[in-house]
Amino acid sequence: MNHVMLFLAVMALPLFASAQKPDVTIRFSKPATNYLEALPLGNGKIGALIGGHPVKDDIVLNEISLWSGGVQDADNDTAYRILPRIQEHLLQGRNKEAQQLLQQYFICKGKGSGHGRGAKVPYGAYQALGMLQLRWHDSTSAWHHYRRTLNLETATARTSWERNGVTYHQEAFTGIPGNVLAIRLTASKKGKIAFSAGLTREEHATVAAGPGLITMEGQLPNGAQPGMRYAAALQVRTTGGRQTVSGNTVRVENADECWLYFAAATDYNHTDYTKKGPAPAPLVQATLKAAVAKGYAQLYQSHLRTHGELFNRNRFYLDAPLANDTLTTPDRLARYYNGEADAQLPVLYYNFGRYLLIGSSRPGGLPANLQGLWAPEYQTPWNGDYHININLQMNYWLAPVTGLDDLAEPLHRYIKGLEAPGARTAKAYYNAPGWVAHVICNPWGFTSPGEGADWGSTLTGGAWLCEHIWEHFRYTRDTAFLRQYYPVMKGAAQFLRSILIKEPTHGWLVTAPSNSPEHAYIMPDGTKGNTVMGPAMDMQICRELFGACIAAASILQTDDAWKNELAAVRSQLAPNQVGAAGDLNEWLHDWKDNEPHHRHISQLYALHPYDEITPWGTPELTKAVRETLRQRGDDGTGWSLAWKINFWARLGEGDRALALLHKLLRPVDPVKPSGGGSYPNLFCAHPPFQIDGNFGGTSGIAEMLLQSHGDTGVIRMLPALPTEAGWQNGRVTGLRARGAFKVDMRWQQGRITKAGITSLKGETCRLLLPAGKTVKDAKGKVLARVGETGGEVSFATEKNKTYSVE
Repeated sequence: MNHVMLFLAVMALPLFASAQKPDVTIRFSKPATNYLEALPLGNGKIGALIGGHPVKDDIVLNEISLWSGGVQDADNDTAYRILPRIQEHLLQGRNKEAQQLLQQYFICKGKGSGHGRGAKVPYGAYQALGMLQLRWHDSTSAWHHYRRTLNLETATARTSWERNGVTYHQEAFTGIPGNVLAIRLTASKKGKIAFSAGLTREEHATVAAGPGLITMEGQLPNGAQPGMRYAAALQVRTTGGRQTVSGNTVRVENADECWLYFAAATDYNHTDYTKKGPAPAPLVQATLKAAVAKGYAQLYQSHLRTHGELFNRNRFYLDAPLANDTLTTPDRLARYYNGEADAQLPVLYYNFGRYLLIGSSRPGGLPANLQGLWAPEYQTPWNGDYHININLQMNYWLAPVTGLDDLAEPLHRYIKGLEAPGARTAKAYYNAPGWVAHVICNPWGFTSPGEGADWGSTLTGGAWLCEHIWEHFRYTRDTAFLRQYYPVMKGAAQFLRSILIKEPTHGWLVTAPSNSPEHAYIMPDGTKGNTVMGPAMDMQICRELFGACIAAASILQTDDAWKNELAAVRSQLAPNQVGAAGDLNEWLHDWKDNEPHHRHISQLYALHPYDEITPWGTPELTKAVRETLRQRGDDGTGWSLAWKINFWARLGEGDRALALLHKLLRPVDPVKPSGGGSYPNLFCAHPPFQIDGNFGGTSGIAEMLLQSHGDTGVIRMLPALPTEAGWQNGRVTGLRARGAFKVDMRWQQGRITKAGITSLKGETCRLLLPAGKTVKDAKGKVLARVGETGGEVSFATEKNKTYSVE
């Protein structure tokens, strides 16, 4: 079916079918009383949360670049003078004194992030744009037969209810091509649509209304100075009835049908954040004019085509049916947590994660932040910023493996944008070449340490971000991309190379000063602290980044001397160590954990996302990894649970990964949240809401279905498939493997029955296959055959050719 036919077929359907697809439908039987029950819509620029109330409908509006604050100099330019004293304290085992100096000199100037409440200081905060308020005039009559759904396949939110014998429908989407939020309101009888529409914002807003149009403009603060300008507008179009203006609202009376078009913009300059972009109001007016000219039907057709192309690149299906496909999503969460079978709920969660990335990250924009782009607050939790000690990175783990690697463009460009400010920070604190970013970042190039030495001095955040550059190349084999971004990786490696010192016991090279994210240790003398040299994650990131730079330089045929020097340094880095308790050491020394069940398990970076530790390559370290996970336990915040799913999948433990996914789907009360899990609309509970758990959970499911990590790049199909009955029969299309391969596969009773491997670049393909499988080319020629015990096969491929496994 072509896209036009698909559009016509969708438009011809009733707004609600009697049964919704359980793997792509989020469903409610009542209006949202909290944004954590609302339905998220997004196009990477504009976001909306649809509550769907038949009387007072408040739709939260977002624009991904709407930030208070601005560019600032937060570096302590003389901090580097104290660095030798700090390092000497660490070398002598005086960690307490080192941390005291760090707190005095190695923090940012000014108020930093405002301790996570930076909306009114120069650091700033991501903020809600405002609210679209719809007030239905017939507010005294009771309403019945209420339904509200979000269809992930079409990215369309639909609400219906009945009042006084009339059935009302609201349909909404945020189109990528049209760049608007579009809402269509209909009724089963003519002349029955009557409501008032308005735009509101509690601060820094001027609202005006005219015939069929409401505008809102304002300027956010940059500390005590004026900051970002923004503009938004709502166009109201109707058939039948009449419109009037009342104050700052547009009133619609006795209409047959109504269409609302909303657009927004800021003056944030996505190509150079140090300068202002164009005035936002004319952009908004031009966007609305183009949208209205196209009309709702054409906008929706373009939306279906664009969203469908992204969403359907990768699909995951389990054959297990849902016994009752009319259950609401909150009901399904509760039943699943109580042990009732619902294999479609993990599939829905997987699809929701992909949906959220499509909705919050688009080329040319900013990366998805802590809330993606959906936030109702003006002071978002932790400023809604970019935490780079795991959170921003976790947002994009799913992108390459699910075929959405082009949606990581905002992240790659953002990393490159940290080079210049990160170079100044590297000089100020370490007198080092290259560039560094610590823990917290914003759209204004903040790379300084945070305001607290106990958490804000982790110095490998920027280097960790570089992993996404290298992984993008590993998945796509795009040498032009690698050539463009290799200098970013090299700069991060130059910084790390320059700050390494020799620790006194073994002569290993280690970072100093640093910490293991947000965690503390207890030294043998009882001293508790955070500041150390050579925490395990730092050393793992150094090995990964240095190895990536060495490989990239060879591919690009450049920097031979630098490559050789880096290889020599890499061999001297402090290795992974197993402690007396059998776990993987988090710090250079085998010290006790201050929090034995801490949410960060940073020393397991080598297992995931790095692939330094593998069950087949490093069995002793793998044993230590398992013991570490046992000691840390299976509880945690939402994103912590998601990371553990990825860990267990990498270990090939599908049942344990599924048990953690079960915990991630634990229903959390949006009014009184406690512990990690999922809110009624499937937003991940840190708590509060953080979107990284959604993205990390999707990544974990993908890891259960397909892996291609390890030095050999061997593709493993179903490496961690759970033994639960509902997972035993299924299929997946469009997963991606390193080496630029697309993988489709079908399985029955837990075993691969057929698979297709499409080579996107013509690389040599390596597969681990079960006994009796053969690999054939498109003409049916057998290229490889696996023996009775199964094993690895290798064969040459041609670009854009598909090879079958039978």
